[in-house]
Amino acid sequence: MKDAFGAPQSLLVLGGTSEIALATARRLIALRTRRVWLAGRPSPALDAAAAELRGRGADLRTVDFDALDPASHEVALGKVFAEGDIDVVLMAFGVLGDQARDEEEPMAAVRVAQTNYTGAVSAGLVCAGALQAQGHGSLVVLSSVAGERARRADFIYGSSKAGLDAFAQGLGDALQETGVQVMVVRPGFVRTRATAGLPEQPLATGPEEVAEAIVTGLRRRSETVWVPGSLRVVMAALRHVPRPLFRRLPV
Repeated sequence: MKDAFGAPQSLLVLGGTSEIALATARRLIALRTRRVWLAGRPSPALDAAAAELRGRGADLRTVDFDALDPASHEVALGKVFAEGDIDVVLMAFGVLGDQARDEEEPMAAVRVAQTNYTGAVSAGLVCAGALQAQGHGSLVVLSSVAGERARRADFIYGSSKAGLDAFAQGLGDALQETGVQVMVVRPGFVRTRATAGLPEQPLATGPEEVAEAIVTGLRRRSETVWVPGSLRVVMAALRHVPRPLFRRLPV
């Protein structure tokens, strides 16, 4: 449950090495979040993230989690909820893929879809069921503006995020009146390791800006968060541009 200051006391991160997720965890720990779980594949990066957050005062635990193994999700995540209530679940795993390669190698494209969509559907439903059983909590789903409209430059990644976004919105509707909140976060281009070397897009942000928006959205119990906020207007306009013209735009 939230403490007297309105901050969540516990956090589960799916995608425990995500730069956005770790920036969010740092902010929440500073706001009195104490029990933190990092879920991800075992790696030195996961160990380093755990050590850093422990140094900030968190009671930090890790759990093995593989988005590409949905059959294991119920058992893996069930271990976390068996240890006590979770106030916030942050679903932050995903891959960008390589559009040019993925068009030539269909199985690589399938891996993007399975990670970003199929894995998220499985993990999202497992966590939603656990949150509903405990009667409270927030599920934060890291989507993307890329899911708003397919672009030639990244339609494989964008389509996976479009599916994720639609799933999360529907899940939020299904959980109305249960005490569980679903918040969809739609950042634009974010400067991270995953985007290093890619041409920077207009209205680019960093992990800290996205983390700040997530924390603010949780406090306000928002259903949708755009990062930066101006993207809401931009995408509303782009959504209605005729396709022949949209193909020519440098987006």
